[in-house]
Amino acid sequence: METSIRAFVTFLEEERGASSQTIRAYQSDLRQFLAFASPKRASGSAPLKPADVDPMLVREYLYWLDQRREQASSMARKLAALRTFYRFLNRHRDGGPNPAAEIRTPKLPRRLPRVLTKDDAGALMEFPEGESPAARRDRAILETLYSTGARVSELVGMNREDLDVREGLVRLRGKGRKERIVPIGDVALEAIEEYHASLKPAASRLTPASRRGRGPHASPVFMNARGGRLTVRSIDRLVGGYSARLVGGRVSPHALRHSFATHLLDEGADLRAIQEMLGHASLATTQKYTHVAMDHLMKVYDRAHPRAGRMPGARAAARKPKF
Repeated sequence: METSIRAFVTFLEEERGASSQTIRAYQSDLRQFLAFASPKRASGSAPLKPADVDPMLVREYLYWLDQRREQASSMARKLAALRTFYRFLNRHRDGGPNPAAEIRTPKLPRRLPRVLTKDDAGALMEFPEGESPAARRDRAILETLYSTGARVSELVGMNREDLDVREGLVRLRGKGRKERIVPIGDVALEAIEEYHASLKPAASRLTPASRRGRGPHASPVFMNARGGRLTVRSIDRLVGGYSARLVGGRVSPHALRHSFATHLLDEGADLRAIQEMLGHASLATTQKYTHVAMDHLMKVYDRAHPRAGRMPGARAAARKPKF
């Protein structure tokens, strides 16, 4: 089975163009299953093969995870990893039945994404202080995340050649090497230009050639102190550090993506357009923001309307039957 896992990882890297985080997650989940299942073989048996796995073994694995108090979301991800692995074997290596196909996914609690208010989002953009290259860079990063709804991996992968300043567009590379072009606001573009203008040498500034399209030598938009490309982890630390000053506490960079979508929806943007800008394959993924927007709307109504007659958060209790 180890050989098949390695072949699957190679497929993810070379054909699917999966991110390093996705590949590490698949490897970890599949090797954990292998470590659980292998000792269940009779002593002296040959190493576990994919064909040796049946639905009962997968159910035992999920029960074992549950006994270890794994979260339902983690169990669902690990089950999905097994399903995807066996689909790969069926298509590319003449595998047998998928033992995880008919296993019910653990029920997940519905969690709405955390969204900043517009005031909090505005305040966050102002937290980087000073005119040093680092402060200007941090402002530009926050503005770009909020202006484009980019994933962190897409942000760190942005090259100067991807920016079209004249048209107010940027090219993003999403999951599976899929590219999309999305709008980027003037405030974010100005912040990026101010950041690049503060760098030395002066050639670090955006050139007319870089504004027109992709050049032969790609260079990152956002750099660390050594001139190299920033990492996903460094962006996470940066956003977490600044957002810790907000009343609601720190948020992840993904909260800016959620806020981008929700605020667009609040202002009447079309759900399909938001789907395109976020790079969602399915409209159902984007529709979660309608729940966030409606939740916010009901809180505003309860707080502001003179005939609401209840405090924010009391709506569910008010609707609860009394019998």
